[in-house]
Amino acid sequence: MALTAETESRLYRSLRVASGAAAHLVALGFPAAVAVLARPGSSLFSWHPLLMALAFSFLMTEALLIFSPETSVLRSFSRKVRVRAHWALQLLALLCALLGLGIITYNKHLNGKGHFVTWHGLTGLLAVLYTGGQCAGGVLLLYPKLMKNWTLAKLKLYHATSGLVGYLLGCASLMLGMCSLWFTTTVTGASWYLAMLCPLVTSLVIMNQVSNAYLYRKRSQH
Repeated sequence: MALTAETESRLYRSLRVASGAAAHLVALGFPAAVAVLARPGSSLFSWHPLLMALAFSFLMTEALLIFSPETSVLRSFSRKVRVRAHWALQLLALLCALLGLGIITYNKHLNGKGHFVTWHGLTGLLAVLYTGGQCAGGVLLLYPKLMKNWTLAKLKLYHATSGLVGYLLGCASLMLGMCSLWFTTTVTGASWYLAMLCPLVTSLVIMNQVSNAYLYRKRSQH
């Protein structure tokens, strides 16, 4: 029996709501689990995984989900309020990422270890730098007149697309971090695979959200 268009629409919306709710839970649950494992304050290094998990799993995920029409915690507020909340969360994410980067760099210096010699280190550095650039690029949305040959709609589209790239870089850094000696000796078996799924889940939800926003803008232009 074929589904009606209305039934398909309801089913699709329900799936989006469920996936968004899962992303919220993962975004909060993953840093909480990392905090338990790292025991922040037990060593200088212990702050690095927590800060990076907060930056790329919690703060950045929530900053992007805030524009989700189904699962945003601020969906009843105006777009202006959501934009300001997005800015605040992104700046907090950048601050946590910079602190996490500074701590691991200083910790390696104290222990006489090389800097950025692993894929995790290189990807993490790129993700932090990219996040800084993305935040700076967001200023253009506040002052679109600076880009005279670009419409505001086009600036929003490119900002969202480049933001997705930065978010995926952050998730990739988290996943590579879970391949490190510290994580693999602490988390083993099925728990390790479950942890690896966390960035994958949020990445898929965010990619779906950005692609839907792109398709919506394309339809509105016709």
